[in-house]
Amino acid sequence: MFGGWFARPRLVQATRKCKVSLTLLFVSVVLQKKQDQKVKKAPVKFTIDCSSPANDGIFDVDSFEKFLHDRVKVAGRTGNLGEAVTIAKGAAGHLVLTAQPSVQFSKRYIKYLTKKFLKKHQLRDWVRVISSSKNAYELKYFNIAADEDNEDDE
Repeated sequence: MFGGWFARPRLVQATRKCKVSLTLLFVSVVLQKKQDQKVKKAPVKFTIDCSSPANDGIFDVDSFEKFLHDRVKVAGRTGNLGEAVTIAKGAAGHLVLTAQPSVQFSKRYIKYLTKKFLKKHQLRDWVRVISSSKNAYELKYFNIAADEDNEDDE
């Protein structure tokens, strides 16, 4: 007699409680698995191609490498490279910066330092820094010849 509409709300409440507890159990198991599976990140390599101005003799790759060693900040301090950041000369005017994943190091910071070096050596008017790929920059000359042709036409 009392099994009709009185029993229904209790059944719905019990079902909701079971669903909530199963969901919480599932979420806790998934989080625990993610904590157990710590993925090691690979170091990030950035390259700067300085070959074009270096071959012409207006850009010194050795002084640029020393400039980067002196100016790169790690944890807010210059000269604190240690094992976190390595700077090495590659083949034919290439520089390779390798940053460990424990250090926040952006590609934009490399561009900033490169432009600062160019300004210091008064090359900023002729050489620009262009992104050639996801983790690479290239130093190229401004196209001055095309600008001169436009001025002659006017």
